[in-house]
Amino acid sequence: MRCASHLPTSFLHVAGCGPPVVLVHGFGASIGHYRKNIPALAKHYKVYAIDLLGFGASDKPPLAYSTELWRDQLLDFLQEFIDEPAVLVGNSIGSLIGLMANAEGGPGVVRGTILLNCAGGMNTKGLTDDWRVRLAFPFFLLIDFLLSRQRIARWLFDGFRTKENLRKALMAVYKNPETVDDTLVDLFHTPSGAEGALEAFVSVISGPPGPRPEAIFDNVGGPLLLLWGEEDTVTPLDGPVAKFLKAAVDSRPDTEFVVLPGTGHCLHDDDPPRVNREILNWLERHHAQKR
Repeated sequence: MRCASHLPTSFLHVAGCGPPVVLVHGFGASIGHYRKNIPALAKHYKVYAIDLLGFGASDKPPLAYSTELWRDQLLDFLQEFIDEPAVLVGNSIGSLIGLMANAEGGPGVVRGTILLNCAGGMNTKGLTDDWRVRLAFPFFLLIDFLLSRQRIARWLFDGFRTKENLRKALMAVYKNPETVDDTLVDLFHTPSGAEGALEAFVSVISGPPGPRPEAIFDNVGGPLLLLWGEEDTVTPLDGPVAKFLKAAVDSRPDTEFVVLPGTGHCLHDDDPPRVNREILNWLERHHAQKR
């Protein structure tokens, strides 16, 4: 299903001039998560950032949320608003959405993809070959059961979305604690109070995880840059997704895998100067090749 009807009310940020670069956020985040990256990239490129349906300032309609839904939203945006192939940059779930849009849209839509700690699905339930997920699987099933009860879901969600708990959750996925400031906490807290936020949260947490990167990788075209936070605890370096993508360097042309020390799952916000340099250097090399 295409999502063009939702696009006019989805939040969009555009900055800069030049070849198009589109930023896609991860779970619970929004375009503000790229606030430290957009100014650097926009000096040389036309940067677009969008809020996925269900997050940020976008609509939060009562849908069955899925990676396929977000893939189609991203493809609709690319085809309607950008008149040339774009480079996609995504963090976590946003990486997976970008990879799926690449595989579906082809070189006429996507000319390159940058993955920042790519997720293995909309949620972790699909990573059954990771011992940590297998160990926690009974807990995931319990959470799904509790979220199916509306009153319990509301109680759990309202407890989770307090600023104190959000700060603790962010501290667990960031390596550099000084980056977890009030602005970052508000970035996640404010949208969680919007109408439909609870239903979107429940759908994402309890829904089918969708395809893993391995399932679509053969259809992915163009150059790939894979940046990974060495201290990532959400999609760790020794997990199945990172191992698969790292191995792809040896079998797939024009694929780079770079590990960034001292960064966690949200490496673009954990160490923006380093990530901005890596992205800009890669973009310059590939646009120079095109010229």
